[in-house]
Amino acid sequence: MSNSTASLRRKIGGAGELQSVVRTMKALAASSIGQYEQSVYALADYYRTVELGLTVCLRNKGTEPSTSERKKKAVPDEIRAIVFGSDQGLVGQFNDVVADYTIKTLATLPGKPLIWAVGERVHARLEEAGLPLMGLFPMPNSVRGITQLVGRILVESESRRSQSKVVALHLFYNRPTSGAVYEPVNQRLLPLDETWQQNHAKLPWPTKNLPEIIGATDATLRALISEYLFVSLFRACAESLASENASRLAAMQRADKNIDELLDDLGGKFYRMRQSSIDEELFDVVSGFEALTQP
Repeated sequence: MSNSTASLRRKIGGAGELQSVVRTMKALAASSIGQYEQSVYALADYYRTVELGLTVCLRNKGTEPSTSERKKKAVPDEIRAIVFGSDQGLVGQFNDVVADYTIKTLATLPGKPLIWAVGERVHARLEEAGLPLMGLFPMPNSVRGITQLVGRILVESESRRSQSKVVALHLFYNRPTSGAVYEPVNQRLLPLDETWQQNHAKLPWPTKNLPEIIGATDATLRALISEYLFVSLFRACAESLASENASRLAAMQRADKNIDELLDDLGGKFYRMRQSSIDEELFDVVSGFEALTQP
């Protein structure tokens, strides 16, 4: 009986220690969600500024492509996909959801896919599916690390650019919706086709004062497109990290609930076993007293 009681004590102690770790991870995940969502909100104004700058440049330049350009841009030769996943575990189906969505979407797109994975776990999932992987980037663990990651992605993409090929650039990541819920999305960044240019050229200017471009329109347009790509990648990474921590928070909440139920069960067993031991000892005392008092 003493061995069973000691075993239950150890189990209860271990479950309590595990619960303290789980609750610490819950607090860290909730804090991380806040910082990544804050970075997305702070980026919204800058993204709007870049969009307005593109509107001015596209209006001045004109957005009607020639017939040859329209035919050339109809079907891309390569589809470069950047898939944002996670490096760490305890995120539920986070990596499986974005990987399955990527596989299904790429199967419907024309062109040869080339994939860069951000995060070891989604990289392994895509590798199992047999997709052509071109590289792996580590997932940052802070807002500051996102800037370095985006810079590396842009450098890698630029180094592999070919003038003879039409390349499409797609982003695949999980976007938070509400609470701990997220959904996989696909955002196409390149090429900047006729539809994209016309939509941006039609954006209304917020004031009555018409803007002017200082310097060459082409140079300004290239600089704004670079900023557009940077902001889009930064936002995708931040939203993916917010979704990852939301998924981890939900997993830790489920784990906390399960540990509570386990502790209740172990506690009930311990008290029943202890009460049974006390009853046995009292029965032995009473039996011994009756045996001694009988003639």
